[in-house]
Amino acid sequence: MFDRIAELALHRGRLVLTLTVVAVVAMGAIGFGAFGKLLGGGFEDPNAPSTQAQELIDEKFGGETNLVLLVRADDGDLRSADAERAGRTLTSELKGESTVANVISYWDTGAATLTSRDGDAALVLAHVKGDDTEQGDNASALIDAYTGDRNGLTVQAGGEAAVGDEVPTQVAKDLALAETIAVPLILILLVIAFGSLVAALLPLVIGLIAIVGTFAELYVLGSITNVSVFSINLTTALGLGLGIDYALLMISRFREHLAEGADVPEALRHTVRTAGRTIVFSAATVAAALAALLVFPQFFLRSFAYAGIGVVIIAAVSALLVVPALLAVLGHRVNNGRLPWAQTVRSAEAPFWGRLARTVMRRPALTALPVLGILLLAASPLLGVTFGTPDERVLPESAQSRQVATEVQRDFTGSDESAVQIVTTGPVAADGLRSYATELSRLDGAVRVETSAGTFSEGRATPPGPANAALGRPDAQRITVVTSLTPKSDEAQDLVKDVRAVDPPAGTETLVGGTDARLVDSKDSIADRLPAAIALVAVTTFVLLFLFTGSVVQPLRALVLNAISLTAAIGVMVWIFQDGHLSSLLGFTPQPMDTSMTVLMFCIAFGLSMDYEVFVTSRIKELHDAGADTETAVTSGLSHTGRIVTMAAGLLAVSFFAFGTAQVSFIQMFGLGSGLAILIDAVAVRGVLVPAAMRLLGRTAWYAPKPLRAVHGRLGLTEGAPAEKEERTPAKV
Repeated sequence: MFDRIAELALHRGRLVLTLTVVAVVAMGAIGFGAFGKLLGGGFEDPNAPSTQAQELIDEKFGGETNLVLLVRADDGDLRSADAERAGRTLTSELKGESTVANVISYWDTGAATLTSRDGDAALVLAHVKGDDTEQGDNASALIDAYTGDRNGLTVQAGGEAAVGDEVPTQVAKDLALAETIAVPLILILLVIAFGSLVAALLPLVIGLIAIVGTFAELYVLGSITNVSVFSINLTTALGLGLGIDYALLMISRFREHLAEGADVPEALRHTVRTAGRTIVFSAATVAAALAALLVFPQFFLRSFAYAGIGVVIIAAVSALLVVPALLAVLGHRVNNGRLPWAQTVRSAEAPFWGRLARTVMRRPALTALPVLGILLLAASPLLGVTFGTPDERVLPESAQSRQVATEVQRDFTGSDESAVQIVTTGPVAADGLRSYATELSRLDGAVRVETSAGTFSEGRATPPGPANAALGRPDAQRITVVTSLTPKSDEAQDLVKDVRAVDPPAGTETLVGGTDARLVDSKDSIADRLPAAIALVAVTTFVLLFLFTGSVVQPLRALVLNAISLTAAIGVMVWIFQDGHLSSLLGFTPQPMDTSMTVLMFCIAFGLSMDYEVFVTSRIKELHDAGADTETAVTSGLSHTGRIVTMAAGLLAVSFFAFGTAQVSFIQMFGLGSGLAILIDAVAVRGVLVPAAMRLLGRTAWYAPKPLRAVHGRLGLTEGAPAEKEERTPAKV
């Protein structure tokens, strides 16, 4: 296969490049519309009880409150005639909107719970209609129309709908800033690494193709299923990074062979045969790790699988087809644009990495144990990790929706938006409803329970008012448990569990929803499926590395070392983002680790770790198959790949670290955590722990039972017989 690719590049290189330009233009035209197809949200399990409760409340009761308008009078007096008139006008106009339901206003009800404790602010609550796509557009239009100065009132918007509007907008700004930082910096580093402007530009071309191609893929997928807008971040970071990684490997091998004196056709054939095989297995391991995200029902996580697998495949195919064509057309001109200090192409070997590997293999315990100790210390914050889901706190303090949420929690006695929402699946007798509500009102944390039969507090009932009637239907009842507990706190989650433990009214079932119930269900959903995802990653990685190496020990060694580096990186993120260290420097609010983003970071970092595992192991195996003993194979293999791996890891880490400038905290965590995991793997694992493990394993590192050796002989992808190499004098370029 690889020989045919090389011959295609040598004989039809210009045709391949022409078709590539046409394909990129077409993909760009399609991918331009991807942003209009992508959705916010997607953090909930569609089959969870809280999701079913929300759907039933939407269907029968007009929906839960998801838009909160915080209103202040410019003259400071909400009870003045002007403020009263403006407030009623605001309420009336909002009720007239076709995209809004269940408007509850202070000026309609006069309820004390809809005014702040000091009486300076009032609330107007509403439900924004629509599915994930429509609700975002509707909320954006409503916020633009109803916030700001309105006839002597100052109005701010909060609630889930407002947060859902602000987060994607902020992410788009963060993405633009991150790429503005990353792309020029990566180009500068590539020029310094290659010493040639032309060679440095080629990896960026592949990264661009991978990004544009994945945008087109997301447009198509977004037209037929739910795809998260946050997948754009992964597309740009991973597309740029992997495109550069794969092109870097191919170009480095090609320049190495040219420097040895090979002509262009021979150098290209050998490059495609060796580096091409490495790229195929590397892409397969990264894609396999990302495929594990498909086991989760949340479309937020599934979207990253769609985007990640797509970008990996497109980057690999581009590197295998486009880079050889470019190299065939350029030939020795790949080294044009040489920097003044770059007199010749650098030696393929990096003495530092060879010396490091030799030192480690001579004293494996002495060198590896301190590194292991540091990594385990870095992982120790995981012992106290807690998990949550995104809310307004992921935004900066200047965000309007966050300011509203903070004020509502501080100055109001309980908001319908943060209440536990209960809906029955059938009719309920009046006595049964009162008995059920009475028991709920006695639960710790419950301020009051609102039903069609009245309002209950600490076991005492208040007769129903006009607002209570809307909570009853002939075929269902809605019960609202208003709480003073901090949303998403441990106490609030315990209240959800206590509510679910209360026996429902006779003859019906209850579904419990609301913000805290969705958090509980999301954590349970991910925890239930996490073992299957880990097993899928482990099994597919084991199989692929076995087919790559022919050993059953090498995959196990890789899995163990990758697990160590991953736990260290995630532990540092817990120390920073949960425990709050560096919060003042990075500008975020400490909170529990984002459950979905932590799972995503695990899969991404694991896949990229395997990417570098394949880079290093391919060269070691090449030397081992040529007859070198284990120590020589490892030392020489790291000497040849150490520079490429650290260069590739550094460039990819820059792409991820650029997201450290984001204003949305879970994007910060994803970028910094992924970048750190990459660097830990490239330096500590590849440089120290791999040589130490190989030295301790000795000849057993390449062990496989005889039946499996036969399987590898039939199914393993090999390079084929290497071409005989004649003595050459390294050529100056």
